[in-house]
Amino acid sequence: MEVRVANVAKEFGETAALRDVSLTVHPGELLALLGPSGSGKTTLLRVIAGLEAPERGQVFFGGQDATSLAVQKRQVGFVFQHYALFKHLNVGDNIAYGLRVRERARRPSKADIAQRVSDLLELVQLSGYEARFPAQLSGGQRQRVALARALAVEPRVLLLDEPFGALDAKVRKDLRRWLRDIHERTGQTTIFVTHDQDEALELADRVAVLNNGRLEQIGTPDEVQDRPQTPFVLGFLGDAARFDARIVGRQVLIGGKAVPVDIHGRGDGEAALYSRPWQLRIASPAEAHVRGVVTGIRRVGGSRRIEIQGAAKAKVEVETALSVEPAIGEEVGLEILNGYVFATD
Repeated sequence: MEVRVANVAKEFGETAALRDVSLTVHPGELLALLGPSGSGKTTLLRVIAGLEAPERGQVFFGGQDATSLAVQKRQVGFVFQHYALFKHLNVGDNIAYGLRVRERARRPSKADIAQRVSDLLELVQLSGYEARFPAQLSGGQRQRVALARALAVEPRVLLLDEPFGALDAKVRKDLRRWLRDIHERTGQTTIFVTHDQDEALELADRVAVLNNGRLEQIGTPDEVQDRPQTPFVLGFLGDAARFDARIVGRQVLIGGKAVPVDIHGRGDGEAALYSRPWQLRIASPAEAHVRGVVTGIRRVGGSRRIEIQGAAKAKVEVETALSVEPAIGEEVGLEILNGYVFATD
């Protein structure tokens, strides 16, 4: 099922939560809505679900305009951050609930419902847990039950709002792999909200990055990570240092020295150059593009992060080999190996 959002706007009072957002979710795709708190990602999910009505714009399911359809008519499965399981029902009854409350003409037989519950318990790796109650389950198990309940009604679209937000880091990581496996086995069109960059990049086929109600960029994990279209996307997806630069001809200059960066057709004039920690190298002050003073050193996995003040407007982090460890307070130079050029703010 394709989902298309066309020029959707949503306001709460005088606050614009969505500003003319347009995107398409392809059939069978797993799309992540990624952004900081207040970026509009949950509001967009709720508009797609029918839980919020947009001031402007349309939502299409396939070729059908679903903008004015009630929630029940949209046939979506919704998984919330805090599970929203019925505490007084056991696992089997929670999963079966959506089928049992259907109108009689569309309600499956008791035998069919029992088989559907059994199949879903096997899918989410909880076979034998049907008689347990939510209070007897771990957080990760409850979220699996919530997903099974959403899938039970055979939704056209599966929507997940921060599905792992209430879980600890280890469980989150395990459930990421599990959800990706479930997606590949079911082929369900899925949209999930997260503020966790690693989660989005690991799980999704494509990532839609939102900021202040606007869609900044949509693309594959490689596209948004390696070819960010805006400074916000670049900064949100990882550390980056900003340097004042100037484009002259086809060269980017910092301190009068050329930096090997593609200008992507930008014309001459002032520019901002952003570089990741691994796109910088410590060099002698005389040979470097900029200079600064070492203010911190920390170990990160198999490398070191060197913090340098004075080389740019804010602190700069450089990723180096473990063998490189300058002294705190030492003046060093920075050679800029690569980066991303944008127009100045």
